Amino acid sequence: MTVPFPSVVPVAPPLSPASANPSPGPSPVSHAGFAAPGFQSRPADPLFLPVVDLETGGVVAVEVIPRDASTAGGAASVAVTVAGVRAATQEHAQLPLMLPIPAAAVVGGSAALAPLHEAMRATGRRTREVILMIDGDVSPADRMALLWGIDGLRAVGYLIAFGGLGTAHLPLDLLADASPYVIVISGDLIGRVPRDQRRGALAQSLVGLARGIGAHVLAPGLQEESQLAAVRGWGIRLAQGPLLAPLDWRPSQGHGRVHVPLPVPETTAAGAMLGPRVQEFLLPAVTLPADSTAEDVVGVLSAEPSITSVILVDEYQRPQGSLDRSRFLLFMAGAYGHALHARKPAGRLADPAKVVAKTTPAVAAMQVAGRDHARVYDDLVVVDEVGRCMGVVRVGDLIRHVADLQSSR
Repeated sequence: MTVPFPSVVPVAPPLSPASANPSPGPSPVSHAGFAAPGFQSRPADPLFLPVVDLETGGVVAVEVIPRDASTAGGAASVAVTVAGVRAATQEHAQLPLMLPIPAAAVVGGSAALAPLHEAMRATGRRTREVILMIDGDVSPADRMALLWGIDGLRAVGYLIAFGGLGTAHLPLDLLADASPYVIVISGDLIGRVPRDQRRGALAQSLVGLARGIGAHVLAPGLQEESQLAAVRGWGIRLAQGPLLAPLDWRPSQGHGRVHVPLPVPETTAAGAMLGPRVQEFLLPAVTLPADSTAEDVVGVLSAEPSITSVILVDEYQRPQGSLDRSRFLLFMAGAYGHALHARKPAGRLADPAKVVAKTTPAVAAMQVAGRDHARVYDDLVVVDEVGRCMGVVRVGDLIRHVADLQSSR
């Protein structure tokens, strides 16, 4: 659900959408399906729910649910969000944070959100390391105000998430307009999987929707291995729940990894033919900000002849374009090439980056390289679970390895 997360992450993503509901009612624990007999906690104790990458077991973000501020100030108050910021500071949580925020507070605009900005300033937190999970129903009359509020939050650096997908009263077309960074599937849906195939189909369709709009997906409240298997089958990478970490987990305990039950091993022989993962062939990437000029790229390529590509990245190190050395320099050397393009954005001359996840097998990566016949030998850009650039892989290295693998059989 680098599924990238901000960059202390690394940070990384859930939260349990339902669990973060700031409205009066059952405790967040019961909402997210986290209830555990015998667990004792003071009413004021916040919950720290790690967001886990299912592939590596790494904790990429922490959801903070301050249970003593869930109803403070009314539905339009950011008191619960402010309390989460302070609780994370007291706990010395260094990972990116996921914090609930009432939809009504976002609709309220800058005046309603001022306490949050002040709390962030006072605690020294950076907005790019905070994912605000919008929770609560949205009425048609508030739709535009909500989108304006989201634009304002995003403009100052916050990442946006929506919680409770599948059970919340939230128009799905609003997700397309809001373009959230993360969507959190309803804990109620996850709790009924895989025993209820209809709910499972609904959850799977939300995963497809998230992919279509470019959002990460978080599955909260995992309690059973059967639920974990279903989530993995849908292609979800980010999850949380008592199956992965106990309710008393704390970021200050220094546990950057948690135990993730192993998936059922593949029984097909085809899996053995795919070779090692691309991460084993990883080389450092030469990156420049996405708004760099063509002259900046020329300077980098001129300084080191061994550089085969320059990757343009955004502020979160996510690849925005790829500049192949040969094609770029040939273009710049053409008639009037330097005069026309040197001081203009290099992105005008960039190709879409050929992105592969760090867990992609070598053979599968070669298939990605071969999809565009004009760019077969372009460097592949390897990204982590949250979409951040980790480095590049040269296609020639993959070809040599696969050839060696075949000759040794």
